[in-house]
Amino acid sequence: MKRKIILTQDGSSTLEIEAWGEHYHSVRGAIQEAYHVFIQNGLSLFPKREVNILEIGLGTGLNAFITFLEHNHLGQIIHYESIEAYPLTLEEVAQLNYTSQLGVTDQEPTFQLIHQSPWEETIKISESFSLKKRKAFFEDITDIERFDLIYFDAFGARVQPELWTSFIFDKMYKSLRKNGILVTYASKGSARRAMLEVGFSVEKLPGAMGKREMLRALKK
Repeated sequence: MKRKIILTQDGSSTLEIEAWGEHYHSVRGAIQEAYHVFIQNGLSLFPKREVNILEIGLGTGLNAFITFLEHNHLGQIIHYESIEAYPLTLEEVAQLNYTSQLGVTDQEPTFQLIHQSPWEETIKISESFSLKKRKAFFEDITDIERFDLIYFDAFGARVQPELWTSFIFDKMYKSLRKNGILVTYASKGSARRAMLEVGFSVEKLPGAMGKREMLRALKK
């Protein structure tokens, strides 16, 4: 898949898959969307505790990086696992401008480490943040009651409808512990119905800039 770097409206970069007309983040603002969906409506619900996170789609590494930046403010210990079948090249990573846009250029080595760290190994990014990258397809996930929070950041149903089905959300449900939460930028009715079908309690929340709604699902 051919990818090119573009700038979104908040000045932060993302990638576009030209053949699909699909982007890794919202063109209205990559950083703004990531903070709104995954930090404000996900990570912030778990203050002052240990949190096991599963990310569906490492992509640019933005979600992992901002989780690293924010977890100290929230008093958390983070165990972060991210699944990706088609990793970015280091040449693509070098063109992403997140550390400068976030005003944390001193953390550029941390951002690079997220991408350069070995696959299938747990590494320490800091004393309170561990990372494991898993090179796999989402349909191959078999985790059982391991995670407190899932960042569901797959490509949209327009281009990959198979990732927004009850088959996938059943895997997500099983992966979560009791009272675990899944957050996603999407609000499509078929995705919400698939979540409900496998047992989630689902709420619609205001979406990131340019989107009316997003979804948050709870495993009771």
